[in-house]
Amino acid sequence: MEGDIASIGAGLAAIGSGIAAIGVGNVAGNYLAGALRNPSAAASQTATLFIGLAFAEALGIFSFLVALLLKFA
Repeated sequence: MEGDIASIGAGLAAIGSGIAAIGVGNVAGNYLAGALRNPSAAASQTATLFIGLAFAEALGIFSFLVALLLKFA
């Protein structure tokens, strides 16, 4: 019974990895849309792009780690 509950919790936590992938795509897509509208300002926004990508990817990694902890700990 406990293993079943842990597996369900791990599966729900793993959904966060997929949501993080959607977030990374959203950040990159919005940057690209802004860069195409104003190419001269694109270079100054590159650092912001990488910070946004790092935060979104970190949330996916954290959710993956929680899923692993729930499954195997």
